[in-house]
Amino acid sequence: MLIDNIRLFLIIAEKGSLVAAGREAGLSATTVSERLAALEAHYGVVFFNRTTRSLSLTDEGRTLLSGARAVLGELEDLDTRIRYGAETLSGPIRISAPVDLGRSFVSKVISAFTKQHPAISIELSLSDGYIDIVSQGFDLALRFGTITDSTLRIRNLGHFRRIVCAAPSYIHARGTPQQPEDLAQHNCLVMRFGTTLDNVWRFGSGKKTRTVTVRGNKTVNDGSLVRQWAVDGHGIILKSELDVAPDLTSGKLVALLEEYAAPANPLQMMFPPGRAQPRRIRALAEVISTAMTEIGN
Repeated sequence: MLIDNIRLFLIIAEKGSLVAAGREAGLSATTVSERLAALEAHYGVVFFNRTTRSLSLTDEGRTLLSGARAVLGELEDLDTRIRYGAETLSGPIRISAPVDLGRSFVSKVISAFTKQHPAISIELSLSDGYIDIVSQGFDLALRFGTITDSTLRIRNLGHFRRIVCAAPSYIHARGTPQQPEDLAQHNCLVMRFGTTLDNVWRFGSGKKTRTVTVRGNKTVNDGSLVRQWAVDGHGIILKSELDVAPDLTSGKLVALLEEYAAPANPLQMMFPPGRAQPRRIRALAEVISTAMTEIGN
């Protein structure tokens, strides 16, 4: 019963309400409340701060959240190995990735992975904004740049440049910027990452670092759309080489200001804090890492 109540606790944390958790689990709100109370009584702590409109995790709740996923994941793996053999992988995986990278790279890795392991189900969430992988229940996430949350476990997948680029049609109509400051006279298509507007573009390194605040007539929080706008000739973009490499190769986009390029950014794979990961997550992480190494080479 304790394990079942912990599973129900995870559903409550992910859904954000007792009623929603009850719908997910097929239980009444009263039953959900009683089982949560029993779990809290067992540990002698409160896992949620409750108001009439919302629930939020206490410190003890966050501790249980991170630990419970690891423990329940190991139980699922153990159950699978006993029932179907040690080599079988099964169960759900939730992964978050940037939009462009998710569509072009991660989706292909997932397709091959689930073909090899049909008992695994994967939910892929695409977002270019900040993701709290613990509170939102993700097993792993891919993100560009330095990760500031020291509680997360990080695996570096390599370093990749961000490239300033535009379509030949735009360059023909508006000319080629010769130095970063020339971008002030151009229509730059700007990305929004959550609450952060990516309109300060950095060039060079060390003492030669310079920044330029760019402007344009289009801003979007979808990396795939901003790339398509650039291909259509609407303006200049700053995108990871992973996202625009096919367009540069085909000539749909042209790299600009290469001599002023900033150092490459890391691509990180993040995992929630905890001591152990289920085998299915370790297996997917290894496949992603291997596939990214092949791209880097």
